[in-house]
Amino acid sequence: MNKTGVAHIFASQNNTIIIVTDMTGAETIAKASGGMVVKNDRDESSPYAAMKAADLISQKLREKEISDIIIKVRAPGGSKSRIPGPGAQASIRALSRAGFKIIRIEEVTPVPHDGTKKKGGKRGRRV
Repeated sequence: MNKTGVAHIFASQNNTIIIVTDMTGAETIAKASGGMVVKNDRDESSPYAAMKAADLISQKLREKEISDIIIKVRAPGGSKSRIPGPGAQASIRALSRAGFKIIRIEEVTPVPHDGTKKKGGKRGRRV
């Protein structure tokens, strides 16, 4: 029987965080971030860091005998950026290359239905 996990990939402009849970989302099986695998702060969000974080995750999933994964990609969302960072695609590619069967890929960025105001004031960010 194939065991299935849900990989939640949070990809911002500053970091990439990968958390794998069971199907209900209640129990965390494995987690890794870009900051765990690189030295410099500026490299946390890079595709390389995301790839290495996904490799860490794949090792932990093999120990738990999980073969199928559902991927949920998330950007910061809300009043912040709705576009996933550079690490999202790299981490998905690394997980598929590690031999996991990807059942589906979902985009779960929270989109406000007119929520709070974006930061920057009345005239926006003046550069």
